[in-house]
Amino acid sequence: MADYILKPQSETRIQDLIDMAFAAGGGRIVLEPGVHQSGTIYLKSNVELHLEAGAILRGHTSPDLYDDFRDPGFDGCSPEKSRKCLVAAKFAENISITGPGEIDGCGPAFYDTEHEVGRFWGKPPHPRPRMVQFYKCKNVHLQNTTFKDSPGWTMWLIECEDVTIDSIRVIGNQMMINNDGIDIDSCRRVAVTNSLFRTGDDCLILRSIRKYAEHHPVCEDITVSNCVLDSRCQGIRIGCPSDECIRNATFTNIAFHGEGNGININNPQRYLAAGDQGRLHLSNLLFSHFVVSTNRVPIWINVEKGVKLRHIGDITFSDFRITSDNPIRLEGCLETTITDITLDNIVIQTPASAPIVTDYVDRLTINNLKTKFQQP
Repeated sequence: MADYILKPQSETRIQDLIDMAFAAGGGRIVLEPGVHQSGTIYLKSNVELHLEAGAILRGHTSPDLYDDFRDPGFDGCSPEKSRKCLVAAKFAENISITGPGEIDGCGPAFYDTEHEVGRFWGKPPHPRPRMVQFYKCKNVHLQNTTFKDSPGWTMWLIECEDVTIDSIRVIGNQMMINNDGIDIDSCRRVAVTNSLFRTGDDCLILRSIRKYAEHHPVCEDITVSNCVLDSRCQGIRIGCPSDECIRNATFTNIAFHGEGNGININNPQRYLAAGDQGRLHLSNLLFSHFVVSTNRVPIWINVEKGVKLRHIGDITFSDFRITSDNPIRLEGCLETTITDITLDNIVIQTPASAPIVTDYVDRLTINNLKTKFQQP
């Protein structure tokens, strides 16, 4: 397959080259060093977007210059009331973003940087684009690229299969809310390795978002390894109470150091879909070999009173070294008991009077727990 070379300030659009490569059966779009300004571009099957060292794909700072992402199967869901994105794909196969260059979303330009709401810059009334949004794609490969300052979620992978993400950097200004690292939504067979995440919002997220009443997605067979996380919200978030099924996921060799919670499986009533009491079925998760340093909660599983999930349990945490201001919290409720939780070989240093807090937990196994009291 041929290379299609694009110099900065070229009159040829990136989309034109993608369309040419697709028509020829595939190819590699090579962005040479320099700034390449663009609105929404659509990757297509058998096309690789390659950014050379020094190449910057920069999104526009006006939301009007981005397309609204649409498909009949997707149209029931638009978090943050935005369909806009910089790099889009749907029903594509064998697509890639590679190379040591950078994709810059110009995120701060979409926020009110003169005013803070809580700990973050104020959000504007107009929609903020995501950086990468792939819907029902197969054989997706992302490697070596830096994804900087996405105005919204950096990556939203929706019902994709066979995804490999290796040696990327997701760097977002930590004054921006909703600039998640990777939202892995209803995907199968995803591997994330050797990557760095620094975000204002959650770094890594597993979801199975229902788009409509008859939609029953599954997020499964996910592996994350050898990653460094830094977030003001959560390093890892798993599920929301109105999600469908999330199962069979492993996270190993992770370092989290930040202001946010380490691992958060939180199900408050405010996250319920309208008219819903809860649906999530969560099982078979393994977290191993973590180093967590936070002034919030290192591990937090929570189901708020009144939320009735189908299942939440079969979760193991092993070989953790924790320094935190707060204890590990495992908190079910009368409507939803958390079941079959294992804590194995855990060292926690905390000023909390109790290093572990539990409520409505059935079959909790603790092996080799070492606690160290730390003066506040």
